[in-house]
Amino acid sequence: MDRRTPAARWRRSSYCAGGGNNCVEIARLGEDAVAVRDSVAPDRALRVGAPAFAAFLGALRRPRSSGGR
Repeated sequence: MDRRTPAARWRRSSYCAGGGNNCVEIARLGEDAVAVRDSVAPDRALRVGAPAFAAFLGALRRPRSSGGR
């Protein structure tokens, strides 16, 4: 992970569990990447390309089909 990531501006998920210690956090790393981490282990983060992360979020927002997937 890029050493600049700890200084990134992290945002917590709106679905963060009560108490705030079990959260998914994201940070933008310029125009081309996003970092994702677990608030329980903030020293470890996953770097994802911005287009891949946008596709992931789009898939989460789509309604599920009744096809069992």
